[in-house]
Amino acid sequence: MKSVRIPVRNETGIALSVMKARNAATAIGFDEVKCQMIATAVSELANNIIKYAGHGEILLDRVTAGSRFGMEVIAWDSGPGIENIEKAMEDHYSSGKTLGLGLPGVKRLMDDFELTSEPGKRTMVTIRKWL
Repeated sequence: MKSVRIPVRNETGIALSVMKARNAATAIGFDEVKCQMIATAVSELANNIIKYAGHGEILLDRVTAGSRFGMEVIAWDSGPGIENIEKAMEDHYSSGKTLGLGLPGVKRLMDDFELTSEPGKRTMVTIRKWL
Protein backbone atom coordinates (compact mmCIF):
# COMPACT_ATOMS: atom_id res chain seq x y z
CA MET A 1 0.00 0.00 0.00
CA LYS A 2 1.33 3.43 -0.86
CA SER A 3 0.46 6.50 1.19
CA VAL A 4 -2.92 8.05 0.47
CA ARG A 5 -3.80 11.72 1.09
CA ILE A 6 -7.47 12.72 1.07
CA PRO A 7 -8.59 16.35 1.29
CA VAL A 8 -11.57 16.71 3.60
CA ARG A 9 -13.66 19.76 2.72
CA ASN A 10 -17.20 18.37 2.56
CA GLU A 11 -19.32 15.21 2.82
CA THR A 12 -17.64 13.79 -0.30
CA GLY A 13 -14.24 14.03 1.41
CA ILE A 14 -15.63 12.28 4.47
CA ALA A 15 -17.09 9.44 2.39
CA LEU A 16 -13.91 9.12 0.32
CA SER A 17 -11.79 8.98 3.49
CA VAL A 18 -13.89 6.18 4.93
CA MET A 19 -13.92 4.19 1.68
CA LYS A 20 -10.18 4.54 1.12
CA ALA A 21 -9.44 3.66 4.78
CA ARG A 22 -11.54 0.49 4.51
CA ASN A 23 -9.87 -0.46 1.20
CA ALA A 24 -6.39 0.17 2.63
CA ALA A 25 -7.14 -1.84 5.77
CA THR A 26 -8.39 -4.74 3.64
CA ALA A 27 -5.27 -4.57 1.44
CA ILE A 28 -3.04 -4.68 4.53
CA GLY A 29 -4.83 -7.81 5.75
CA PHE A 30 -7.18 -6.72 8.51
CA ASP A 31 -10.31 -8.82 9.05
CA GLU A 32 -13.79 -7.36 8.55
CA VAL A 33 -14.23 -6.33 12.20
CA LYS A 34 -10.94 -4.43 12.33
CA CYS A 35 -11.64 -2.85 8.92
CA GLN A 36 -14.93 -1.55 10.35
CA MET A 37 -13.17 -0.24 13.46
CA ILE A 38 -10.68 1.67 11.30
CA ALA A 39 -13.44 2.99 9.01
CA THR A 40 -15.49 4.14 12.02
CA ALA A 41 -12.49 5.95 13.52
CA VAL A 42 -11.72 7.66 10.21
CA SER A 43 -15.37 8.70 9.83
CA GLU A 44 -15.33 10.32 13.26
CA LEU A 45 -12.06 12.16 12.60
CA ALA A 46 -13.15 13.37 9.16
CA ASN A 47 -16.49 14.57 10.54
CA ASN A 48 -14.63 16.45 13.29
CA ILE A 49 -12.49 18.17 10.65
CA ILE A 50 -15.60 19.51 8.89
CA LYS A 51 -17.48 20.34 12.09
CA TYR A 52 -14.71 22.18 13.92
CA ALA A 53 -12.26 23.39 11.26
CA GLY A 54 -14.11 23.42 7.94
CA HIS A 55 -11.36 21.57 6.05
CA GLY A 56 -8.26 19.46 6.54
CA GLU A 57 -6.74 16.17 5.43
CA ILE A 58 -6.70 12.49 6.22
CA LEU A 59 -3.44 10.62 5.52
CA LEU A 60 -3.43 6.82 5.34
CA ASP A 61 -0.27 4.71 5.42
CA ARG A 62 1.02 1.25 6.17
CA VAL A 63 3.44 1.28 9.12
CA THR A 64 5.94 -1.14 10.58
CA ALA A 65 7.52 -1.32 14.01
CA GLY A 66 10.00 -4.13 14.41
CA SER A 67 8.25 -7.32 13.35
CA ARG A 68 4.72 -5.93 13.45
CA PHE A 69 2.88 -3.94 10.86
CA GLY A 70 -0.40 -2.15 10.59
CA MET A 71 -2.11 1.00 9.46
CA GLU A 72 -1.61 4.61 10.48
CA VAL A 73 -4.11 7.40 10.00
CA ILE A 74 -3.27 11.06 10.50
CA ALA A 75 -6.09 13.58 10.58
CA TRP A 76 -5.10 17.23 10.67
CA ASP A 77 -6.63 20.63 10.21
CA SER A 78 -5.75 24.29 10.59
CA GLY A 79 -8.82 25.11 12.62
CA PRO A 80 -9.29 26.67 16.04
CA GLY A 81 -7.58 23.86 17.93
CA ILE A 82 -8.67 22.26 21.18
CA GLU A 83 -8.37 24.42 24.28
CA ASN A 84 -8.45 21.58 26.81
CA ILE A 85 -7.31 18.19 25.45
CA GLU A 86 -7.79 16.44 28.78
CA LYS A 87 -11.42 17.57 28.91
CA ALA A 88 -11.96 16.71 25.22
CA MET A 89 -10.91 13.13 25.96
CA GLU A 90 -13.57 12.67 28.65
CA ASP A 91 -16.67 10.72 27.66
CA HIS A 92 -19.72 12.96 27.20
CA TYR A 93 -17.74 16.21 27.05
CA SER A 94 -18.54 18.20 23.93
CA SER A 95 -17.82 21.72 22.79
CA GLY A 96 -20.08 21.21 19.78
CA LYS A 97 -23.43 20.06 21.20
CA THR A 98 -22.82 16.38 20.41
CA LEU A 99 -22.82 13.25 22.57
CA GLY A 100 -19.14 13.77 23.35
CA LEU A 101 -18.11 10.22 22.51
CA GLY A 102 -16.08 10.90 19.34
CA LEU A 103 -12.43 11.24 20.34
CA PRO A 104 -12.68 8.89 23.35
CA GLY A 105 -14.42 6.38 21.08
CA VAL A 106 -11.70 6.66 18.44
CA LYS A 107 -9.11 6.03 21.15
CA ARG A 108 -10.95 2.89 22.29
CA LEU A 109 -11.22 1.54 18.71
CA MET A 110 -7.53 1.91 17.89
CA ASP A 111 -4.31 0.54 19.38
CA ASP A 112 -2.38 3.84 19.41
CA PHE A 113 -3.85 7.32 19.76
CA GLU A 114 -2.00 10.65 19.82
CA LEU A 115 -3.66 14.06 19.88
CA THR A 116 -1.82 17.35 19.57
CA SER A 117 -3.44 20.73 19.26
CA GLU A 118 -2.35 24.34 19.24
CA PRO A 119 -5.31 26.58 20.06
CA GLY A 120 -5.87 29.01 17.22
CA LYS A 121 -3.58 27.07 14.85
CA ARG A 122 -4.16 23.35 14.31
CA THR A 123 -5.16 19.93 15.55
CA MET A 124 -3.59 16.63 14.59
CA VAL A 125 -4.71 13.14 15.57
CA THR A 126 -2.53 10.12 14.78
CA ILE A 127 -4.03 6.67 15.22
CA ARG A 128 -2.68 3.20 14.51
CA LYS A 129 -4.12 -0.30 14.34
CA TRP A 130 -1.71 -3.25 14.43
CA LEU A 131 -2.23 -6.66 12.85
